[in-house]
Amino acid sequence: MKNYFACFTFLLFINACLSEAVTASVSLKNITIAAPYQEVDSAKSKKDKPNENTKVIDSVVLRNYVSKKIVDSINVKKAALYPFNSLQQALKASVSGVFVQEPNGEPGTSEQGMLIRGISRPFFTKSDVTLAQPAIFINGIPLMQDNTFSGKIQKYDFSPLGSATNLLSTIDLDNVASIHVVKGLDAAAIYGPRAANGAILITTKNAHEGKREISFNSAYGFVDKDMVTTTNGVDESNFRKIFYDKFATAQESSNVPGFLSDVSNENYYGASNWTDLYYKRAPIYTINGSITGGTSRSNFRFYGANSSSAGNADDTKLDKYVASFFINMLPLKWLTVSSMVNATKLTRDRNRNLRDRFAEMQYVPDLSSPIAPNKTVYSNLLDQYENRSFDNNSNNVIQGSFSLNAKVKKFDLLSRISFDYNENMRDVFYNSQLLDGNNYVSNYFGYNQRLNIDNVLSYSYTLDRRNDFNFLVGHTFTNDISKYNYGQGYKGPSDYVRINSVVGNSESADYLKSLFLIVNRFTDKQKINLSSLYGKVEYSYHKEFFLNAVLRTDGASNMQPTNRWFFSPIISAQWNLERIIAKYNLPVSRLKVNASWGRLGTLYTSDRYAAGPQYTSDIGWSANPSMSSYNGFGTITRPYSLGWVGYDIPWAYVQETSIGLEVGMLKDRLQAKIDLYSKNNKRMLMDVPTNAEYGYANTSQPGMDVNNRGVELALQAAILAPKNGGITWNLNFNVAYNTNKLNALPGGLNEITVGNQKLVVGKPIDRFWVLQSAGVYQRDIDVPVNPTNYQILNYKGLPLLAGDPKWKDLNGDYIINENDKVELGNFIPRITGNVGTDLTYKGFTLDVNFAFVGKRNILNQAAANRLDFAARAGNNDINSINEITFWQKGLDMANYPVYNPWSAVQAYRTDQDIFIENGAYLKLRSISLGYDITRAGFFKKQKNNFRRLYLYATALNVFTITPYTGGDPELVNYTGVDTGYGMSIPKTYSLGIKLDL
Repeated sequence: MKNYFACFTFLLFINACLSEAVTASVSLKNITIAAPYQEVDSAKSKKDKPNENTKVIDSVVLRNYVSKKIVDSINVKKAALYPFNSLQQALKASVSGVFVQEPNGEPGTSEQGMLIRGISRPFFTKSDVTLAQPAIFINGIPLMQDNTFSGKIQKYDFSPLGSATNLLSTIDLDNVASIHVVKGLDAAAIYGPRAANGAILITTKNAHEGKREISFNSAYGFVDKDMVTTTNGVDESNFRKIFYDKFATAQESSNVPGFLSDVSNENYYGASNWTDLYYKRAPIYTINGSITGGTSRSNFRFYGANSSSAGNADDTKLDKYVASFFINMLPLKWLTVSSMVNATKLTRDRNRNLRDRFAEMQYVPDLSSPIAPNKTVYSNLLDQYENRSFDNNSNNVIQGSFSLNAKVKKFDLLSRISFDYNENMRDVFYNSQLLDGNNYVSNYFGYNQRLNIDNVLSYSYTLDRRNDFNFLVGHTFTNDISKYNYGQGYKGPSDYVRINSVVGNSESADYLKSLFLIVNRFTDKQKINLSSLYGKVEYSYHKEFFLNAVLRTDGASNMQPTNRWFFSPIISAQWNLERIIAKYNLPVSRLKVNASWGRLGTLYTSDRYAAGPQYTSDIGWSANPSMSSYNGFGTITRPYSLGWVGYDIPWAYVQETSIGLEVGMLKDRLQAKIDLYSKNNKRMLMDVPTNAEYGYANTSQPGMDVNNRGVELALQAAILAPKNGGITWNLNFNVAYNTNKLNALPGGLNEITVGNQKLVVGKPIDRFWVLQSAGVYQRDIDVPVNPTNYQILNYKGLPLLAGDPKWKDLNGDYIINENDKVELGNFIPRITGNVGTDLTYKGFTLDVNFAFVGKRNILNQAAANRLDFAARAGNNDINSINEITFWQKGLDMANYPVYNPWSAVQAYRTDQDIFIENGAYLKLRSISLGYDITRAGFFKKQKNNFRRLYLYATALNVFTITPYTGGDPELVNYTGVDTGYGMSIPKTYSLGIKLDL
């Protein structure tokens, strides 16, 4: 903390020295030194000024003329009032066609994700989710997120290695001027292959000419704890008694779990007060300040911030420290020199879930008894974490740029070098009492760095009063490097030895001198270069008809030599009907029609496809998919789990067609925008399972095609807009409908099953495939018998008996198997949207926002696991873990049939329709009330001293209305499964003050 404020103070000192040294020896009244990325007109005269639809939008090329009809924005000024701890939270329910999934309320977790215009590919792993994310640009710098290639050494796909922190938590909304969302290819084309899934364009506040301005913001609040109904051994015994009385044999009745067999055990049958330690109200705060000033010759801006976000469970927390630096100078009348540095540090206190701990260790101990619900016993476990173990997680992130912008007549040349760098660190030690007498240590360090070099030349040309042209040509080179080092150690000599020490040169054979008996080492690195050449032509006729064309070619080093380059054409048009409206006196004030078509290449995030035929051999033990070792020596097992890469792997690409309409009525007090699109993700790679005789599990094959189509509607209404004060009332509404379909699979396949997911050509890719249940067999003789061979109806060879489900035998072969599963529901919502309203009156502002999701389903695995207690009890399997939240009421037996939990067919298996539920919801997402004190009597007289003094109060996640029985319908994983491990998204309340001097 001291270092942070010392750094900020030093920057302020430098600022003061620079501002005093600058002399305005050249008068440049007609030149504004603003951020080269802000939404400003680039022309200097009416003659050169582009039409109203060609504003400059922050982009990788910095001077990109695009129509505002293809860009959506959020109100950053409002969003900055709320204690959002990530960009995803700020965008949730703000823009039509953008779906934000927040499966965990733990602050800073990397599990949050965004989808723009649907799901582009099936989600088999979290790496697939990463491939579907939009690109994020800050002041034109494409941000580099954590590379997922370290996931190949993980046994469990619960959370990434390292800190598993969301790097988009580094974005501080108080330092942001605008956030634009690019959805269609007509706008995304200029940003290149990274924007194939859309793009989020963030423009920070920047230096500008004028008198010195100082801004300060401080907010304090808390997250509210969950109020839950706890249970103990009595409740669990009563729950299981239903099944014991009806189905248990004498042997099964005698094998009651140990923790339930002794009713005198106070740990399990006594007070269930564990919530006193697990759920807590926790404080949150943010404090930041900035100073801006300068002349027309040189100006500056400095910004510093510190914030703390908290979860309401398990003492989870995220702390953030930010420092930003901006300087613009004009050494010559036609030359602007700009620089930016933005640095952030994140530290995270993550959860202490058993599942996450065992997944990191790749070790599962005895699970026959859950944690006792007694506070005294639970506190002993927490003491082992807090005082005898540690789990330190941190990230360092920095972005920077240096640019030269030369404007000579109608030519605009911009050259810029920029970078993005992030570090990911985690140090873990678990003492022996947490691990059956063994201790454990691990260390992770990874970094990702991106270097960008951009050169762009634009030229505007007016042929006559009716015909205008804008030309743009540019080149971008990007170099990406990702690397990580990871080490694990078990069975150290003492719990006081908490580090895995190494000595010597890393090149020597004796590099590893570990005090731990079992040691695994992992390291990997990859480098990817991207070179892009593009051009854009814009033509406008009579300021009414606009035609744009983008041509680009992209070459990537991680593509095979025969398919190194990809050519992308995109064309779009817009027709402004203002003259026709006036001519025929139409009952609208504005009417615009637009259409576009194009295709854009999609980048692979891995470099393993570039070298041609290959496979990766895993040197692991205990079925761990890892290139590991035993005491530093490789073992002899070689399962080729990552599969085969062959020849002729082409670029995947997106092809999209869209049309849109913008309408204004009642002098634009009512505005509507509607867009229809059909988007095809083509030639995508897929790991296709192969025969075991080949020696590897699958082959990477291109040819998977997925179509998304939908419609997006946005409405804005100024219900009350008085001319001379009074109440102002605005209403915003947006809704989007999206559906998807699998058009093709690699190799001409019609269907394929990967894990628990089944893909069928012509069907959506986000469906659940489950068995249908029609009740329960009451007697053995009720089970159907095959009349041809007198075989009893069976599940994969196991005959069904009394107490088993009546699963439907759809193909009539008297065998229940995968062929009897049906597609049911969908885990990506078909309908998303929000309703927002704001009222202002005499300095008071009230803002309310509702979010809703419809036509979406959830697979309630948490309920299935609870009912399947007999099959899961005591299994040495990570899916059999019961957290402390096992002792809270959350299951209503009235919603489920009573099956025999001891059945050999696993009657309460998850993949059946009784666990598919409606996941729709309506949520009061946010509400804020503020007052501008400068409107009050005394402060009105102080206008020259106060630009603004604003007091505000906010609330987040106030309530949720949903038919889902499992709790918060947002807490599901990327395949729509409610595992029960997601921490609740807390209600958050805060009070703040913003001061502008």
